[in-house]
Amino acid sequence: MSQASSARTAMASNQFIARLQGWYIRRSASWFFRRLVPIRTSVPLISFTFDDFPRSALLTGGAILKRYGCRGTYYASLGLMGKQAATGPIFLPEDLEELLAQGHELGCHTFGHHDSWKTNSSIFENSLAENQRALHSLLPGTMFKTMSYPYNPPRPATKRRAGRHFEACRGGGQTLNMQSADLNYLSAFFLEKSRSNAAAVRALIDRNHAARGWLILATHDVCDSPTPFGCTPSFFEEIVRYAVESGAKILPVSEALREL
Repeated sequence: MSQASSARTAMASNQFIARLQGWYIRRSASWFFRRLVPIRTSVPLISFTFDDFPRSALLTGGAILKRYGCRGTYYASLGLMGKQAATGPIFLPEDLEELLAQGHELGCHTFGHHDSWKTNSSIFENSLAENQRALHSLLPGTMFKTMSYPYNPPRPATKRRAGRHFEACRGGGQTLNMQSADLNYLSAFFLEKSRSNAAAVRALIDRNHAARGWLILATHDVCDSPTPFGCTPSFFEEIVRYAVESGAKILPVSEALREL
């Protein structure tokens, strides 16, 4: 076998192993320690969520939501506050008060922005508690009601531990929640993965309407030159407008839970 053929074989083998590992991680998060709630609502639900809480998510994304009479959920890692991250400049302390004043929900994203799969479950849980303590020091009496898993789906033990602390924990999966939802691992659709294909997002909103389900849309930064993890204001506004026109109730995650 030639050197080139050996390299191709090795690459194909590595890609197969990576796909298999990804399948295992996703299925583990979905199968274990489920906390199911039925979705029975006459009106479909849509929630807009932002991970990491880059400033642009509030200053630009929040302004768009406000223009359409909507509010969202912002998942914050207080250990990132005021820093420059892969998703852009992260929120400042004063942004937290402004977010709550506008009626948005503030959610937990761990203090250290820990990878949900790669991090030891006890360390991950400690980071959840540390994030809540940091929030108390800034805004006494304010509690996180929901959280989202950073980076990857959670380890089963992490999923079980996180579920003890929150009304619901959000993941990914690029789909909607219909018929029932796992409160320890809510499905979500990341907009940036279809930011050049708004039709795909509109089709999912239509599917959510037909199913009378709960669609949780997620992204990070919202700016004219978005990172690979965000989207442009024009794209985001197009999706918000279509969501509103679909007849769905647009609610932060914790309020959507109360609807259920």
